[in-house]
Amino acid sequence: MTTDTDATNPETELTADGPAGTRRTADADRPGGSARPRLTRRTAAGAAAGLAGIVLLVLLPLLNLSLPGVLPGPTYTPGSLQLLAMCMLMAAAALTYHLLLGVAGLLSFGHALYFGAGVYGLAIILQNLDLPLLPAMGLTLLIVIVLAHVVGSISLRVSGIPFAMVTLAFAQAGSVVVGRNPEGSTGGDEGLTLRTDNLPDFLVGVVNTRNLYWLALAVLVGVFIVVTWVQSSRAGHVAAAVRENELRVRVLGLQPYLVKLLIFVVSAVLVSIIGMVFLLLQSGAVPRAISADLTITLLVMVVLGGVGSRWGAVIGGVFYTILDQRLTTLANSDAIDALPDILRIPLSEPLFILGTLFILVVLFLPGGITGTAQRLAQRRTRRGGEAGGSSAGGPAPGGQSTASSREILEESA
Repeated sequence: MTTDTDATNPETELTADGPAGTRRTADADRPGGSARPRLTRRTAAGAAAGLAGIVLLVLLPLLNLSLPGVLPGPTYTPGSLQLLAMCMLMAAAALTYHLLLGVAGLLSFGHALYFGAGVYGLAIILQNLDLPLLPAMGLTLLIVIVLAHVVGSISLRVSGIPFAMVTLAFAQAGSVVVGRNPEGSTGGDEGLTLRTDNLPDFLVGVVNTRNLYWLALAVLVGVFIVVTWVQSSRAGHVAAAVRENELRVRVLGLQPYLVKLLIFVVSAVLVSIIGMVFLLLQSGAVPRAISADLTITLLVMVVLGGVGSRWGAVIGGVFYTILDQRLTTLANSDAIDALPDILRIPLSEPLFILGTLFILVVLFLPGGITGTAQRLAQRRTRRGGEAGGSSAGGPAPGGQSTASSREILEESA
């Protein structure tokens, strides 16, 4: 379709290749047009860096690396692999919440319902049915899909704070059911122990923590790929448009309700898969897996990393999980016990420290970790462009560099 801009652009009349060729010429002549090759190189470099990072993570259990204060021991030990696997699962769970909040703009307080459904659903099925692991996971997924459709179809009739309250009500109902322990199926406050009779031997026992680590890494990579695909698909673009202006999307003849329901169900299914792997990693189900606290934790992870950024969700999940685990160890250390009461009392509460950190990030780093890094990169690029423009005798190169970096950063985010 030819726009008014194309019709009135003088370059259209001067180009023999027609509108398509004109567009290419105009893009090349614009200040930001020359950024396309660099954008391609930057994307390729990012993909290569991501692949190298995945290879490093795959080899990590085979290496003898130590991070004092971060990991409890070398990277090949079960304790460190357990913590790293937990970081990956929480990062993946934060990615699924990014689908809701960052892509569709849905503030849900009940996302833990589907995580808990994956944890308890698989535990109950393995406990009561003589099924191997994969069929049991398939049956659990079927239950979660039905549950997500029912809850989503009801919750999405409203929006904003009412939507958050309805999802919270459903999650609290699930938490009450788990706590009531109907017919001894959920274990109540004590939770359920994982039955290992029908599990593969390579997933059972402390000696196989390495295999569970690799499984958690595969889940994180798979969730990242699915979230990226959904976000870049037509449904993802419509969901982003709904987040910005739902009325305008309705005027265009699209159906925001169905798109939001699709995003809701996809995020629920993904987080339920993470819950199943969490069950294998923890060798049991605990009530916190379905509590509202977990949903709040995922929200904090996304905000810490940067709302709207996939890498922000991953970084926020890893950062929060390591802090949560290591601050608990620090709170019980002798160094904290030796402090005066005015310091010992707050520092002995990990949630106090995490809450303070969250407040500081919201006040001083509104874009989260990734947003702050992008602003610093833009500022550095802008200064470099201004320096290049002044040395070349004109401001044009500086403006071109700034526009190119802005496009690259927005694309990578």
